[in-house]
Amino acid sequence: MADPSSYRPKPGQIPDSPGVYRFRDEHRRVIYVGKAKSLRQRLANYFQDLAGLHPRTRTMVTTAASVEWTVVSTEVEALQLEYSWIKEYDPRFNVKYRDDKSYPYLAVTMNEEFPRAQVMRGHKKKGVRYFGPYAHAWAIRDTVDLLLRVFPVRTCSAGVFKNAARTGRPCLLGYIGKCSAPCVGRISPDDHWELANEFCDFMTGRTGTYLRRLEKQMTEAAEEMEYERAARLRDDIGALKKAMEKNAVVLADATDADLIAVAEDELEAAVQIFHVRGGRVRGQRGWVTDKVEEITTGALVEHALQQLYGEETGDAVPKEVLVPALPEPLEPVQEWLTARRGSNVSLRIPQRGDKRALMETVERNAQQGLALHKTKRASDLTTRSRALEEIADALALDSAPLRIECYDISHLQGDDVVASMVVFEDGLARKSEYRRFQIKGFEGQDDVRSMHEVITRRFRRYLADKERTGEWGDGDTDAAAGSAELPAEAADGPVADSLTEDDGRPKRFAYPPQLVVVDGGQPQVAAAKRALDELGIDDIAVCGLAKRLEEVWLPDDDDPVVLPRSSEGLYLLQRVRDEAHRFAITYQRTKRAKRFRASPLDDVPGLGETRRQALVKHFGSVKRLRSATIDQICEVPGIGRKTAETIAAAFARTAPPAPAVNTATGEIMDEEEPDTTAGSPGEPVAAGAQEDRRGQET
Repeated sequence: MADPSSYRPKPGQIPDSPGVYRFRDEHRRVIYVGKAKSLRQRLANYFQDLAGLHPRTRTMVTTAASVEWTVVSTEVEALQLEYSWIKEYDPRFNVKYRDDKSYPYLAVTMNEEFPRAQVMRGHKKKGVRYFGPYAHAWAIRDTVDLLLRVFPVRTCSAGVFKNAARTGRPCLLGYIGKCSAPCVGRISPDDHWELANEFCDFMTGRTGTYLRRLEKQMTEAAEEMEYERAARLRDDIGALKKAMEKNAVVLADATDADLIAVAEDELEAAVQIFHVRGGRVRGQRGWVTDKVEEITTGALVEHALQQLYGEETGDAVPKEVLVPALPEPLEPVQEWLTARRGSNVSLRIPQRGDKRALMETVERNAQQGLALHKTKRASDLTTRSRALEEIADALALDSAPLRIECYDISHLQGDDVVASMVVFEDGLARKSEYRRFQIKGFEGQDDVRSMHEVITRRFRRYLADKERTGEWGDGDTDAAAGSAELPAEAADGPVADSLTEDDGRPKRFAYPPQLVVVDGGQPQVAAAKRALDELGIDDIAVCGLAKRLEEVWLPDDDDPVVLPRSSEGLYLLQRVRDEAHRFAITYQRTKRAKRFRASPLDDVPGLGETRRQALVKHFGSVKRLRSATIDQICEVPGIGRKTAETIAAAFARTAPPAPAVNTATGEIMDEEEPDTTAGSPGEPVAAGAQEDRRGQET
């Protein structure tokens, strides 16, 4: 626990101007980001007598080891920079809204030649029109299914569209009248684009025009005694009205607004948002946050606005935002929203009328969301805390292991040996911290040696990052010298980059665990402990969890620690071990699949994907290509004689696989080789052999 006076800036160092400040811990991780109209006045509040600080603020300043700030010109710039840094650094003491999953939108890709209606999540793309967000993807599909009767726009993927265009046959929706089938030319690009535009108009709330038009057409068809057509139009009208009923009118003046309500107690707060477009509720979403800092309702609203509109521009920011309390100060937030929309945005508290009544509904939803969350979380939080305490007691640790790392080795009969590292913080998986390794120090199957290599590589990188950031004490010199030459990481995916002074995130291996768990018994635990001892690390506990009897092994102990089967601590260790095993198996299977899909053509220099596919298409299979002569290979367009000779030589170096044999009859099964260059997902082994191999994975 740090003393705030040890890093308090000297008098006169802090400027009296707007800006954003960051508190960092001893590992240089950013733990809190804040903004201020006056940096000097705001930061002075943190360095007063600890007894006068709010308990959460006191915890933050004693966890921090340094503070730094950036001066900006206006409070609006401070708001923007604060949002950017919170998104970048994910500080542990800032308000973070849990369950902020990527809500689905109904998207219409108006930037394509033939626009497509589909469910989309994540970042919004230019030229795509979005409607929502919706609470569930099935709600979008139900709405679209109703509207396709009247607006039969394309909904198929690019692959299905191209295949239909190639074969000249539309998909099922084209046959039943729920797609205008632009893939086979039943409608021109311009007419289909206009149809998609009408679909978007209806979704924005301009429904009356289309209903009146259909009713007029139905009446005309009935007068002309075209009763079948009139019946179809009647059903179309019913479908549109049913789709409209899903979003009842709540504001009679066709208002575009977002309503935000907050329900809170001493420890947590729930935020509920209703998106109203054209007077109808088009979407709803909710968040929950721990109040890890002393914060007012207005500040919670401000964080919610940042979360909602930080990535939005234009019409995605409504003209009116109704809130239960106004941020303080109000003007910078209102200016920021106006800048994001491009026109004036009204941010206010509804006082009376329909908007006040709707706000009360949103508030009830927020209260129910908080109550439901507390019901679910109470047992979970208590259970996780008890599990960590039980682990600490069983392993004789000084404190509960808030960060646990688990390692597992996986291979297939000694081939494709890989390892996984998973991280649990506060009893919850932190998947952004997961890492995977290729074992490259030796060939063959040796789980103990593999474990030693992985632990060594992981903590050598930790020591290197610690040395780079200047965290060495007087007694760390030898350890630093021992880590000067580091082996390059062999993980698929991103490998460790340098952790600079300006980057507060522990992006790779910079943050140490309190407990290392290995999947295995005494030998694996001994290997992990030996690796740490060789690096001079003596402040990290090590244990192993053996699968046979779920025994917990400690270094240098001849007998295991046996936790009760009902122990929450054992259950948490099992979850950690099983997650490491899952992650390792997934990586190992991916590498194995890549190896099995390899083809002799992959090694031919200068032979790209297009010509490889042309070769396979010309001969029909790799087997026929293998038996082809050089002259026959030269007949393929784009293949010269020199390339043909190289291809033939590549096949000559690779022996063909042994034929499959029916063990019951002795018959040789003369099957064609799979088209490996075309990306066939199947592995070239018999189904039974494949199952046997999976059973031998470790």
